[in-house]
Amino acid sequence: MCVYVQNLSSPIGNLVVKSNGSAITDIVLGIYTNENPDKFTQLAVKELSQYFDGTLTRFSFPIEPVGTDFQKRVWKILTEIPYGETVSYGDIAEKLGGKRYSRAVGGAVNKNPVLIAIPCHRVVGADGSLTGFAYGITVKKYLLNIEIKYKLG
Repeated sequence: MCVYVQNLSSPIGNLVVKSNGSAITDIVLGIYTNENPDKFTQLAVKELSQYFDGTLTRFSFPIEPVGTDFQKRVWKILTEIPYGETVSYGDIAEKLGGKRYSRAVGGAVNKNPVLIAIPCHRVVGADGSLTGFAYGITVKKYLLNIEIKYKLG
């Protein structure tokens, strides 16, 4: 399987956008030195730039994150969280069959390989607090603030 990669300098740091040639598989913070873009990484970079500018609230590029079946179920639910809104880990666990899944939901959210497009930053603690985020609370707060600022009716 060929991997296509493109970097995007963003307000939260450099994003590495990866494609398998048919969909985006990863959007992570970091730097990749040997860029090899394809039409999917180019579209994702364009749309992520629009997201940061506040002119895009929904991505059109396809995603195919690699993970377990449970992780994929959690990530699918995350993609259904409306722009500018939040849900709790418990809310997601309830959709999966009960509060007993809350810890597993937290683990799946933490392993999200497609930052922003799978909006794990929209998941908060039961009391609404900004808890747990793989890239730190500062980045989570920044992403949520973008969405609050630019939320389109």
